[in-house]
Amino acid sequence: MPSLLRLRAAALTASAVLLSTVLAGCSDDAGDEDVTRQELSWKACPAPDEAQGGGPAPTPLPDDGEWQCATMKAPLDWSDPKGDTIGLELIRVRTTGTGNDRIGSLVFNFGGPGASGVTTLPAFAEDYEKLRTRYDLVSFDPRGVGRSDPVICANDQQLDAYFQQDGTPDDAAERTQLLDSTKEFNDACEENSEKVLPHVRTTDAARDLDLMRQVLGDDKLHYFGISYGTELGGVYAHLFPERVGRAVFDAVVDPTRDPEQGALGQTKGFQLALDNFAEDCVSKTEECPIGDSAQDLKDRIGTLLDDLDRTPLPGIFPRQLTQTAAISGILQTLYSKDLWDILTDGLEEAYDGNGSTLLLLSDSSNGRSENGEYDNSTAAYTAISCADAKPRYDAAYVERRLPEFRAASPLFGDALAWGMIGCTDWTVPGAADHPDVSAPGSAPILVVGNTGDPATPYEGARAMVNALGKGVGVELTYRGQGHGAYDSKNPCVQGAVNGYLLDGKVPPAGTVCT
Repeated sequence: MPSLLRLRAAALTASAVLLSTVLAGCSDDAGDEDVTRQELSWKACPAPDEAQGGGPAPTPLPDDGEWQCATMKAPLDWSDPKGDTIGLELIRVRTTGTGNDRIGSLVFNFGGPGASGVTTLPAFAEDYEKLRTRYDLVSFDPRGVGRSDPVICANDQQLDAYFQQDGTPDDAAERTQLLDSTKEFNDACEENSEKVLPHVRTTDAARDLDLMRQVLGDDKLHYFGISYGTELGGVYAHLFPERVGRAVFDAVVDPTRDPEQGALGQTKGFQLALDNFAEDCVSKTEECPIGDSAQDLKDRIGTLLDDLDRTPLPGIFPRQLTQTAAISGILQTLYSKDLWDILTDGLEEAYDGNGSTLLLLSDSSNGRSENGEYDNSTAAYTAISCADAKPRYDAAYVERRLPEFRAASPLFGDALAWGMIGCTDWTVPGAADHPDVSAPGSAPILVVGNTGDPATPYEGARAMVNALGKGVGVELTYRGQGHGAYDSKNPCVQGAVNGYLLDGKVPPAGTVCT
C-alpha cells in the first residue's frame, strides 16, 4: 500500500515535457489487429525514466541472468478491444531451469497502486531466486504507471511545494487551502491525462494480466501479488477463475472494506506498528535514546509533531521538515522492522534540531529521488484509487469522523482521515464500494497475512479468504512485523510459498509461521 501522502492528492499542474510524453503514449491506430496474437520484441532494458523513478539500467543477476524489456499493446478501452491501444512496459529474466523444469512465467505486482514493477523486480530479484529455478520472473508497469502511459499531474518543482503543505488542517484557512489544492490537482490530472483516466481501473489491469498471460504463452496465470497486488489478483480471479494457475497473495488488502474503513484500518495498523517499535526500543539491554518508556517515546514524538506544525525544522536545504513530512517519514519506517534503527536515528536528529533524515524518508515515501525528480506514483495512485472506489468524502464528513480516527491513533489519525478527501473532486466516477473477488472454480490461492502488518492489517487475509469463496483461499499466518511476509525471509513462510509455486504443494489451511 502507498504512503500517507499518496492517500491524498496534490495541488499542481504538469510540466509540458511530461505532458507531451503521456499524450504521445496512446496510439490512435484502430483496426482489426488481434492483440492476443502479438509477438513481444524483448530487448536489453533501458535506464528507468523519470516516471519510473530514474536510476541506472538493471544489472545482470549474479549468474549473468539478463534483464529484458518489451512493450505489450493493450486496448485503451477494453469495451472496444479493436480500438485505440496503449503500450504496457514489461520486464523479465529467464528461468535457470531447462526442459520440463520450466513451469512458465510468474508475474509479479508489487502494489501501490502505482508501483513500477519494471524497476521493483530487479531491485528484489535475489529474494525470488529460488522461484527462478522453474519460472521466468516477469513484472510490468500497470496502465497509468511508469512507462505504461503514465498519469501526469505535476512537475518536480510543484511537487516539492505541495509536499511542504499542511495535510492536517487546524483551522478554516488551512482547511480551505487543502481542499483547494486537492481540487487543483485533480483538475490538472484531468487536463493532462484525460484520455487514460477512465481506463485505469483495477478491472482494466486484470484484463491486461489475462492478455499478458496469453502473449507470454501460458495456459494459466501464475501470479505473485503483494499489497495492492493482492486486490488486483483477486479481481483477476473473479473475472477469470478458470485461468488461475498457482497464485500467492502476500500483505493482503481487505476486499470487503470501503475507503473509509480501509483508512481507519491502516490508522490502527500503523499505531500498532509504532507501539511495537516503542516496546522494542525500550526493551533492549542498552538504553533507548528516544524515550525512557514506550509511552514516553510516543509522547515525545507527539510533542515533536506538534512543534513542527508551528515551526518546521531545517531539513535538506532549501526544504524544511514540516509536520506532514515528518509523519510521512515515520510511516515509511514502519513498513519494515529493518528500518526501525533509521527511525531512531531520525528522531534523535530531529530532537537536536536536524530534520534531514526524516525528510529523506519522506522523500522515499513520496517517490522523490536524490536529484529532485519524482516518479509518477502519487498521480497513478490517485487515478487508480479514485477510478476504483465509488465513495466521495467531503470536509464535513471527515471532520465528523476525526474523533474515531484520533482514538485509533493520536499521532496518525488526523493525517489518515484527511487523506479521504483525495477523490472528492475526481472527474471519473468510482466503480464500486469495494472490489468483487469471489472466484468459484479457481485453483487454490495461498493467502499470507502478517500479524504486525501496518499497511494491510492482518484481518484482511481472513477477509480475502472468505471473499474468494469456499475451497479457493488458503490462509497462512506469519507472526511477524512489517509489510508483507515473504520478504521477511522467514524460512517457514518462504518454504510454504516456494512449495506451492514450485511443486504445487498447498500447505494446510491455518498454518502459522513464527
